[in-house]
Amino acid sequence: MKENKSIDGLTLRDAPKKVAPKKTSSATVTVKKTATTKPKTAPVKPKPVKKLAVKEVSEPVKEEKVKTVEVEEPKQTVEDFLKPVQAFDIDSESGELKESEDVTIPDKKAEKKASKQAKKEAKKQKKAEKKANRKHPKLIKGIKIALLIIVLALCGLIIWGVYWGNDIIAKITGGQGNIMDLIRYIEPTYVDLKTDANGRTNILAIGTSGYNMDGDEGRGHHAGSQLTDSIMMISLNQKTGDIAMLSLPRDLKRGSYTGTKHCTATDKINEVYWCNGGSGQASIEEEKAANQAVMTEVGQVLGVDFQYFVHVNWASLIDVVEILGGITVTLDEDINDYYWTGATYQAGVPYNLNGEQALGLSRARHGTAGGDFSRGASQQKILIAIKNKVFEKDLSITDFLSLASTLGDNLRTNFSLDEIKSLAHLTFEFNFDSMRQLNLWPDYMTTGSINGISYVLPRGGAEYYTAIQEFVAKNLNNDPRAYENYSIAIYNASGEAGKAAAEKERLEEAGYKVDVIDNTTAGTYDKDYTLYYTNTIAPGTKRLLEKFYDIDFIHGKEMPEGLPKTCTFVIVLGPSPAEEETPEETPTE
Repeated sequence: MKENKSIDGLTLRDAPKKVAPKKTSSATVTVKKTATTKPKTAPVKPKPVKKLAVKEVSEPVKEEKVKTVEVEEPKQTVEDFLKPVQAFDIDSESGELKESEDVTIPDKKAEKKASKQAKKEAKKQKKAEKKANRKHPKLIKGIKIALLIIVLALCGLIIWGVYWGNDIIAKITGGQGNIMDLIRYIEPTYVDLKTDANGRTNILAIGTSGYNMDGDEGRGHHAGSQLTDSIMMISLNQKTGDIAMLSLPRDLKRGSYTGTKHCTATDKINEVYWCNGGSGQASIEEEKAANQAVMTEVGQVLGVDFQYFVHVNWASLIDVVEILGGITVTLDEDINDYYWTGATYQAGVPYNLNGEQALGLSRARHGTAGGDFSRGASQQKILIAIKNKVFEKDLSITDFLSLASTLGDNLRTNFSLDEIKSLAHLTFEFNFDSMRQLNLWPDYMTTGSINGISYVLPRGGAEYYTAIQEFVAKNLNNDPRAYENYSIAIYNASGEAGKAAAEKERLEEAGYKVDVIDNTTAGTYDKDYTLYYTNTIAPGTKRLLEKFYDIDFIHGKEMPEGLPKTCTFVIVLGPSPAEEETPEETPTE
């Protein structure tokens, strides 16, 4: 019998009909047709469908009557008819009936089972997490507390900015900025600071002794709290990074006429701020005028044109140092101020100071070699120590807010916010290790008495500031060779006669002074120039020499034996490079 791989088409009939299978080489399936019915108002739930009877036959076989089981079909509505139905394809090779590959009939039982299993797994996981949480109750509690603190901190920051930010910034800058100006700090732009005719920026830093700007010292108010017991010049070069600091004694005799107001019989320089309106109840404008008067007075004494002032209350030093967690100070002289401030320190020993100790040291002038001059040097050391601690300490938001609040109540300046940002940026570029501390004592100043009043006086006489001004001008020269003490030695290791003398002449023409020239056989050199430095007393000159030779210095510890280490800089001349011979041209045909 010929193999038949076709199947009868499906037709709709009013009643089910038995279908007898034909002989085939594969399984014969009897499919019961269903008839459409008119839709009813409500869908009828289908009855379970009985399985179809399938009987396999093999070829050749005799025709047998295959008993077909009649299947009762459920009545359907239009909605049921439109639902996806099972589709069938015929396998091209075997001729067997199979499910269509492009139609998928969802298995509701499988889906229900999978959903039940997923819920079971989720419940199991939740139970496991709950059990784990019970094992670490402190961790969970800590996380919740941390989140709460973060939220409160953010709220506090917003409140601080709204209620106190503008007031603090206005106080610091004399009304030149507000909280929105501070927010602009995130912009990576900087302005140039104002400079004098020599290109230097000169800042006058003064400190009053009260615990706040109103003059409160814990035991009421008095006029002495508005005296500037700390007077310091800070001069910097924005291009070279050079910084110089100089302190003036508070008892320095003022000039007979400087353009600022005289209001006492003593006419000491620490009275200028108070005489010119800097009282405990002064307004921002009155404070600014008083600070400007001090700038004028000190500028005439030192021969310096000041661009900025910074007025700080020295008692705020306690809070600043405490916020930083203390500072480390190493002094250059012994201080034994037992009875006045309790400050007792040995030179060369590093001391860790808290806020009260730092304030005591900043005021100590008894039991010292230089009195007010020693106190000024100590104040410079304290400022450097604060700078070092700020650089090394990872300040938190709370620390920054505390510092801002402390400085807001105890600092005044004519820096704008943009200039403060530029100054802060420059501090990361300056080499503070080479910052110079200038000292007028004892070469340029002495002590004396006029009409029974004790003063600090210029060595040339009262109001004779010429020598002081010359000293300051020399040290604020932008060429470090003008004020740095250095020595240069040139050694000829090339074997070529006269080479060291020629190099000396070349350096002197460039503005350097050369102390020693000689020949040497110490070491082996394969370069034109090898530079060594033995100490760091002349960092500015070292920088200029490196630029002059376009090479870096080598530390003196690596200098070969046989070369003296008495000079600051040692320059060794190696053999000159051999001149390359020009090859002869080969004639071409």
